[in-house]
Amino acid sequence: MNAIERVARFMLENKLTLVTAESCTAGLIAAKLADVPGAGQLLDCAFVVYSVEAKRRCLGVPQSTLSSHNLTSEAVALDMALGAARKSHANVAVANTGVTDAVDDRIPSGTQCYAWVFKRGRADASPMVYTATRQFSGDRNGIREASAEFALLGIMEHFLEHESAHRG
Repeated sequence: MNAIERVARFMLENKLTLVTAESCTAGLIAAKLADVPGAGQLLDCAFVVYSVEAKRRCLGVPQSTLSSHNLTSEAVALDMALGAARKSHANVAVANTGVTDAVDDRIPSGTQCYAWVFKRGRADASPMVYTATRQFSGDRNGIREASAEFALLGIMEHFLEHESAHRG
């Protein structure tokens, strides 16, 4: 069983459904999960929001976030994940934004930012949120592949943190 199949089994066992908000990975997070038989029980929908305007229009990422943070930032990833969570019945939202090529001196090639949002049982409960930034090496597609896998593996890691915090 590969890593993505383990994530799928974990999600099924814990009754998790996923919505993704993807920029740099361009739908690859959802596609990797969809490759697993039975993924229809795990995946609600996926937003591919490459442009700034799409992030605003489709996910409601505030202009203030976009103005005060670089597009490759945990703040933008978090607002993407929160927007996707609001628009879906899924109980987990994962977002990714980043660069595969160095576009300026401030952000190294391969920098990827993530956010995971876990909805609690009640509609009015505050979600549990996690963010991370990682840097991957390799060519464009290698970085995107590693990034998508990291995002999916983060579901297991952060769900366990979420459950621990929820019990505590």
